[in-house]
Parts: sequence; structure tokens; C-alpha cells
Amino acid sequence: MPSRRSSKPEPVQLGLVWDGPGLVAGVDEAGRGPLAGPVVAAAVILDELHPIVGLADSKVLTPKRRERLYDEVRAKALACCIAQASAEEIDRLNILQASLLAMRRAVDGLRLTPHRVLVDGNRVPVLRAPAEAVIGGDAKVQAISAASILAKVHRDRLCKEMHAQHPGYGFDVHKGYPTPAHLTALRTLGPCEEHRRSFAPVRQALAAMTGCSALADGVARRRVEP
Repeated sequence: MPSRRSSKPEPVQLGLVWDGPGLVAGVDEAGRGPLAGPVVAAAVILDELHPIVGLADSKVLTPKRRERLYDEVRAKALACCIAQASAEEIDRLNILQASLLAMRRAVDGLRLTPHRVLVDGNRVPVLRAPAEAVIGGDAKVQAISAASILAKVHRDRLCKEMHAQHPGYGFDVHKGYPTPAHLTALRTLGPCEEHRRSFAPVRQALAAMTGCSALADGVARRRVEP
């Protein structure tokens, strides 16, 4: 008679078959660390008949190289989609869940349905297709490299638009990351509508501005009292 332990079904690890047939989408995001702006994700299904030379993790490419590859990916990929989650959604959901949301939107926006999805990192969004996380995937899987380039270039362009609307913060230079110049502007000007209020430096700057305003109001009231 089998033991109770041996009668239990063994857990099955459902891994993806990397060399199996079907369309494969690569997914990556850009903008988890900045203090402002959306987090952007991209999904790409490459065309094996039209290879793209030079695909790599967007962080190791020069801006000029990224721009060229961005155009080439958009021209040659079987399908691609760029999506985002706003600063408001980041504050409401948290940055991890907002990143997964942007990834899901990118995959859902593809004009072709992938048979499987490879996502850079160690977490995957809830998708209709089987998905697998690939740590360091932006340097290992070409479709993920292509997605990282689309997400990075698109977000950099959004930061230039943010700079045009809020020129005092230098978004065109630091892209929203907490550089000394950005932190100084944040303390001086206070947060703008693009800042992520759930992030500690923004929250602290907002509290400082609110405190100064309350102190000024108190002083003004005392001056007018008889």
C-alpha cells in the first residue's frame, strides 16, 4: 500500500520551450526608479526573416544608437506596442504593480497574439499567453532587448515633453531620476503634477512645502488679529 506521501501528486514545473514553434513576444519596462513621470513598457515580436543587428540592453547603448535601433525595430518587427502607467497609477498601485500593469497593456496592445511571452526580470504580469521571467533578459533575448530600447527611447521623449511643460526641474537631463540637481529643484519648487507622491523624496518635499505654507498662514493670521 503506498504511503500517504507517495500518493500525493508531484508538483509540475511548467517551463516554456524556448525553441518551440509560435510567436514569441519580448517585454521590458523603463522608468521604475525615477521620481516623476510614467513607467513605460514595450512588447515586441521580432521577424526572424528580417533580423536586426546590434540589439542589446538599452542601458549599454548610446542615445544615438538607441534612436536608430528604435526606428529599425518599429520598421521590421512583426508587431510591437508601447504602453505606460501614469504617476497617479504608480502612487495608487505601487511601482511594481504599475510596472506589471504597463507590461500587460503592452502585450494586450500587440496586433498579433503571442504564443508565449518572455519578460525581463523576476516577475511577470497576468497575461492570456504563457509567460516566463528571464533575469537579465534584456542582454540575453533579442526580443526583450528590442522592447527595452522601445521603452527607453519612448520614455526619454516623454521626459523632454515634461521638461517643456515644467522647465524648472531639468527632466530633459536627468529623466526624473533623483540626481542632486533634481532634488534641489524639488526642494525649491515643490512637486509638480508629474511627480510620484508616494516616493520618499517627493513626499518629503511636499510635506516641507505644506509645512512652510501652514507656518506662513499662521503668521499672517496673527498679524491681522487685533
